[in-house]
Amino acid sequence: MDAIVTAGGVPLPEEPLYDATRGNPKALVDVAGKPMVQWVLDALTDASSVDNVIIVGLTEKSGLKCGKNMYYVSNQGKMVENLQAGAKKVLEINKQAEYVLIVSSDIPAINGEMVDWVVKTGLEAKVDVIYNVIQREVMEKRFPGSKRTWTRLKDLEVCGGDMNVGRIGLIVNDDTAMWEKITDSRKSPLKQAALIGFDTAFLLLTGKLTLQKAETNIMSRLNITGKAIVCPYAEVGMDVDKPHQLEIMRLDLKKRLKKAAKTAPSSPKKIKKK
Repeated sequence: MDAIVTAGGVPLPEEPLYDATRGNPKALVDVAGKPMVQWVLDALTDASSVDNVIIVGLTEKSGLKCGKNMYYVSNQGKMVENLQAGAKKVLEINKQAEYVLIVSSDIPAINGEMVDWVVKTGLEAKVDVIYNVIQREVMEKRFPGSKRTWTRLKDLEVCGGDMNVGRIGLIVNDDTAMWEKITDSRKSPLKQAALIGFDTAFLLLTGKLTLQKAETNIMSRLNITGKAIVCPYAEVGMDVDKPHQLEIMRLDLKKRLKKAAKTAPSSPKKIKKK
C-alpha cells in the first residue's frame, strides 16, 4: 500500500506552535535531532506493508530521506485538497491502487510495526474508511500529561488517531464540501457530532452514545462504509499540536535514541599490526 504523508501545516502567529516554528512548516520542527516528519518517514521505511510514500506540503529542498520511493506534492492550501492531490499522485504511480494509508507528519513516535498493524487492520475490514481511536487509559499510561482532546462515549473515552486507511476513490471524489466541514471541525467532538446529526449530538451529550452507534450513525449520514478501530498504540494518536506535546516527544525520542545506541552492536576492534 502507498502512504500519503500530510505535511502542509504552517502555524500562524496566534497558534500554539508558532514560537517553535516561526513561519516554517510544523513537519520540519526539530525533534531529538531530526525534523519531526523524518521520524514518520523512518517508520514508513521500516514497514513491510508500504511501497511508495507521497509527501504533501513539502519540497525536495527539505532534505528528507526515505527507504521507499518518495514523491513530493506541493501544498494545496486545505487538508482535503492536499489529500486529493496526494491520492491523485498515488493513482499516477499505480492505477490499480484501491486503498491508501494516510499519515500525519506530526506523530513522530510511530514505528514500522505500528504502520503494518494499521495497514493490515484496514485491509481486513474491507470498508471505505478505517478510523483509529485510542482509549484514554492507553494514552495516559504511555504519555502522561499529553492532554489530548477526548470524546466521552458511553462505553469508553477516546481520542482520534492520525494514521488511517481510506479507499482511494472516495478521496479523489470531487464532492468535497462535507469533508471540508469534517476536517475543519476535527478538534471539536461536539461540532463533529452536530455536523453529522443532532440525534448523534444528543446521544453524545447525554452519555448514551456508544462507539458502535457512533460508527453506524456517522457512516449512514455520510453514505459510506467505515469502521472505528480501537488501536492499541498510543503513538498513533500522539500528535504534536502544543508546546508541551512537542517537549514530550523530544524527551521520548531522545530516550529511544539512547536505548538504540546501547543495544547497537559494537564495532569490531582493529587489531594492531606488529
